[in-house]
Amino acid sequence: MQPRVFAILTAVLLGVLGLGSVAVTDWSPAAATTSPATPTAPGVPGTQPVTAGAASATPTGDPAVWTRSTLRNKMMAEMDATDPGVALADLDRITKEKPYTVRFCHPIAHELGHAAVKRFNADFQKVISYPHETCAAGYLHGAVEEMLNASTQPEVDLLKLCAPKNSGPCIHGVGHGTMFVAKQDVAKARDLCNKFTSDQNRIRCSEGLFMQLFGPDEEDEQAKANLPADKLAQDPLYPCKDQPSLFQSACFFYAPTFYLSSHDYPNHPEVYADALKWCLNGKAGGGAVDCSRGVGSRTMKYNLDREDWAAQQCATAADGWQRKACAEGLVSYYTVNYTDGGAAGRLCAKITSKEMQGYCRSAGGLSASLD
Repeated sequence: MQPRVFAILTAVLLGVLGLGSVAVTDWSPAAATTSPATPTAPGVPGTQPVTAGAASATPTGDPAVWTRSTLRNKMMAEMDATDPGVALADLDRITKEKPYTVRFCHPIAHELGHAAVKRFNADFQKVISYPHETCAAGYLHGAVEEMLNASTQPEVDLLKLCAPKNSGPCIHGVGHGTMFVAKQDVAKARDLCNKFTSDQNRIRCSEGLFMQLFGPDEEDEQAKANLPADKLAQDPLYPCKDQPSLFQSACFFYAPTFYLSSHDYPNHPEVYADALKWCLNGKAGGGAVDCSRGVGSRTMKYNLDREDWAAQQCATAADGWQRKACAEGLVSYYTVNYTDGGAAGRLCAKITSKEMQGYCRSAGGLSASLD
């Protein structure tokens, strides 16, 4: 073949191939949405956006970045298709792989508990026959809530649900349930907690009560209606000072949950340090220490994958007693989430401040030695 003819044929073939590629290529513009590369570190310098393509499904079919709704929908679908045990095991796996999901796994586990009671026709023993320690026993809490909410005699049944073991997590769940029964009326819920005969169980019940008040499951606006702006203006830690002494500690401990959520903590990381200053409003009423512990606990919960950063927030407190209390809260939540014996030691080893590390080790009952 003559070179000239070969060149002409080659040009024709390339042209045809080029047109073919145009015909089969999707030239529509890509979506311009972005997702945060570090969803657990909003507002932190150095966080870079990534394209939507990078946040698409992983090889397992899971999204690269979980939101509360996507994780909740996956868990509910899994439970519908299988059983609570499968869903809870997968939820545990995801929270271990993606620690930032811990900030919303507890209410998701609550929902699983509610759904399980309905699925098994209020057979409570069947409901709790599945391992339910995931996400600080949220599944158990939700199940107890649903049982009490459907009870015609909640003041009687609340004493039966957890018997004979009367474990702390179960009675904590009863506390959540009292708020459902009482329609968010703290005084009525407190009366239900007082049905328990021991102070220890009344206190455990109060912990669930105030956790539900300050951090309701579905961001229930009704809960906020019980914290009126005028009362909060007069007493920032309302209604804790108004509680009987037995119930005050739990109230002060969970009050920072409301403070952080109402100050948009996901987008304002400085609010953790601000919350410690806000806790000082409780000094006169004796609640500043419990409040500071609560700040530490929530700081760890919302930043479980940034242990040292969480400790740095505690270190912003002006006084040593408050830094210590905040560190106790860090350890408290970390060991609730990671229940193995070495959890406290792992946490303390990740804290770079020697002072905060010392408080951490003390709170965890560890040796003062750093070995």
